Amino acid sequence: MVLSRPEVRNAFDAELILRLRDAFLELGKDSEVRLICLSGEGKVFCGGADVNWMRASLELTAEQNWEDAQRMAEMYRAVDECPKFVVGLVHGAAMGGGAGLVAACDYVVAASGTILAFSEVKLGIIPAVISSFVLPKIGAGPARFYFLTGATFDAAVARSLGLVQEIVDDWIPEEIDPVIRRLRDLVLAAGPHAVAEAKTLLRAVSRLGREEALRHCVDTIARIRTSSEAQEGLRAFLEKRKPAWSTSGPS
Repeated sequence: MVLSRPEVRNAFDAELILRLRDAFLELGKDSEVRLICLSGEGKVFCGGADVNWMRASLELTAEQNWEDAQRMAEMYRAVDECPKFVVGLVHGAAMGGGAGLVAACDYVVAASGTILAFSEVKLGIIPAVISSFVLPKIGAGPARFYFLTGATFDAAVARSLGLVQEIVDDWIPEEIDPVIRRLRDLVLAAGPHAVAEAKTLLRAVSRLGREEALRHCVDTIARIRTSSEAQEGLRAFLEKRKPAWSTSGPS
């Protein structure tokens, strides 16, 4: 999947927000899809909010601003909660809401020269909606600095914060394609329903207290073990063969 508004640095507007949400919701339902790569056309991954869209927001009422924010939250949630393995392919820059989109991905590959920032405070606003997705990745400590200052940081810092998992030297197919093939092979070796359930489990455990989390984990694994996919995985292991899902369906 490609953000395709290169003339405005792939910046968000109302249409892109809805289209991105709907695309992830649809792909999430497609049993043939196992891995989704999200990239940006042109020189940058995503420059944040579109200038004209922000200008129009000056005339919105409080209720209309709430509706705008709600639609944006739904977009990030569709990416974050997509039951597929979501890989962000990030280059150039990911600013403001673009950095929030990075946080919503499961695994992020970034070019070494990529610049990121939670730059909202420089416009007199705050990274409110994206904080629900950024904080679980980087924690409150680093967020205090980057949210309050809007300071830029590079891909190496993003990796140390947990926003980026892998860095490539050059944004060229020779660097990126082997990474995608490796991730594809890893995902195809995993049960598709198990991947979806693992993502759900991670979200649930992160918001529960210790005792509630343990009870939830016990209930979840008891349910998963009786599923047809888990039964197939165990039989394949015992029979020393590949499970059915590892050889079926495109990535």
